Amino acid sequence: METQTLIYIFVLGSFALYIGIALWARAASTTDFYVAGGGVNPVVNGMATAADWMSAASFLSMAGIIAFAGYDGSVYLMGWTGGYVLLALLLAPYLRKFGEFTVPDFIGSRYYSKAARVVAVVCLIFISFTYIAGQMRGVGIVFSRFLDVSVTLGVIIGMGIVFVYAVLGGMKGITYTQVAQYCVLIFAYLVPAFFISFIVTGNPLPQIGLGSRVEDGSGLFVLQKLDLVLQDMGFGAYTDGSKSVIDVFCITAALMIGTAGLPHVIVRFFTVPKASDARRSAGWALIFIALLYTTAGPVGAFARLNFIDTVNETPYAEAPEWFTNWEANDLIAFNDRNLDGVMQYRSGNAIDGAPAFTGERGASGQRLTSNRTPPGDNEVYVDRDIMVLANPEIARLPGWVIALVAAGGLAAALSTAAGLLLVISASVSHDLLKKTFKPGITEKGELLAARIAASAAILVAGYLGVYPPGWVAQVVAFAFGLAAASLFPAIFLGIFTKWMNREGAIAGMVSGLAFTFLYIAWFKLWNPELDSAENWLFGISSEGIGVVGMVINFAVAITVAKLTAPVPPEVRRLVATIRVPKGAETPHMH
Repeated sequence: METQTLIYIFVLGSFALYIGIALWARAASTTDFYVAGGGVNPVVNGMATAADWMSAASFLSMAGIIAFAGYDGSVYLMGWTGGYVLLALLLAPYLRKFGEFTVPDFIGSRYYSKAARVVAVVCLIFISFTYIAGQMRGVGIVFSRFLDVSVTLGVIIGMGIVFVYAVLGGMKGITYTQVAQYCVLIFAYLVPAFFISFIVTGNPLPQIGLGSRVEDGSGLFVLQKLDLVLQDMGFGAYTDGSKSVIDVFCITAALMIGTAGLPHVIVRFFTVPKASDARRSAGWALIFIALLYTTAGPVGAFARLNFIDTVNETPYAEAPEWFTNWEANDLIAFNDRNLDGVMQYRSGNAIDGAPAFTGERGASGQRLTSNRTPPGDNEVYVDRDIMVLANPEIARLPGWVIALVAAGGLAAALSTAAGLLLVISASVSHDLLKKTFKPGITEKGELLAARIAASAAILVAGYLGVYPPGWVAQVVAFAFGLAAASLFPAIFLGIFTKWMNREGAIAGMVSGLAFTFLYIAWFKLWNPELDSAENWLFGISSEGIGVVGMVINFAVAITVAKLTAPVPPEVRRLVATIRVPKGAETPHMH
């Protein structure tokens, strides 16, 4: 059977499964829509959390970053996995014991303020829309290659699919859909990794294969060969980092702390029956997440090695089919600088920015671009977000493996997009309408408002997917920075201090969010030509600036809290109850 036919069967089959589950588990009440009725088994919730957590950034982009950044890409592995541990141990059980639907619910009640709730909603919407831009971009990339449509049309198709199972099913539908999506995405990630590790090193376990010798008779280890090959082509050694220590620290910390402030992950811990189940489901989720995250490093290294072997010094007329396939989708380009028809892959940029193809063909048959040609020797442009998807084709794996990866990439992007849309819709219908501006709204009216808000959010998400402010993992890193700078300090202080008041929390959230968003926008949207280490504050990039925003948030919140009215006694008692284990007592609780 042809590969394209297999792709249609795998992708359409997985969509039918997701939509069928969503219709079967359709939300009938606001409790179903927001927290799946609150009765999800910890193992099931752990699997759904893993799918929610492992977005297009984890599945598509992270190994691509590692493939091209080498050692510097490790910040994403350390930050995202470490952050999940932080969330699971530090915040999740307390938030579940608090017993509300959403993060703004916690902040509004803990800080006894509708204004604090509204500020939390604004922070949440900034974070979620930044995050979802990366997911929709990932959906567009997968569709563009495997269904042979434009990235824009791919995003629109993805919007339609998410609409069906997020808007109709709510959290109940999404939870059980995400269990299926986890099974698809993890199988799709591991199977080609086993194949490629065996081909490159003779060892089928990629985690061990990364430390093994290459099966080419050279006697070199995988990373040794990568270092030598890349240095010969003018790149830095794969195992050397170019980022400064402070930037590595700040990016890792921003990703870790941002994880603990991500609303679409936190809300997962409201779907289990009790606080102890929240901790158990977090443990299961960590196991399910580790299966992919321990594989991403090897996948990135093997991808870069295979890419170099099949592209560098290859005449374009003899280019492998996968190269021309991705070129047709505007995600790879060959700029024949010396007009010899041979692809030279070197350090530096082949063209200025993403390809702007002219519709004309060069002497060797390559698609021509209108991009400026910067100085240098490199003739090959490659979008780093395609590496996981292209990996099976580069390694000449069977068609069914390529089809499986296509279905897995869509499962990863759509599962997270659905979770984010639900968080946005819940914040609008529950936190803004029900708890703030229209407390008398009926449950039926609230459910309708949630579905309308989700529909509107899908339209905005689609636009951001077509015009994203960066590549997938980079955009997602911005969302983590915004979460670290805005929601995390308010949640942390709300749980672990009794004296933090509403004025301090509001001032902290506003200042942290404003600083971080403006810093990212300054370098990524308004002045990208200035985006270099010599212009960054303290040498910290946009991906890591959320740590500075968090420090500002804490400093402003504590200062304002000391200068304003104390916390009411009933709120102090509330904080005491969520921190005390069931059955225990403290003197002030008598």
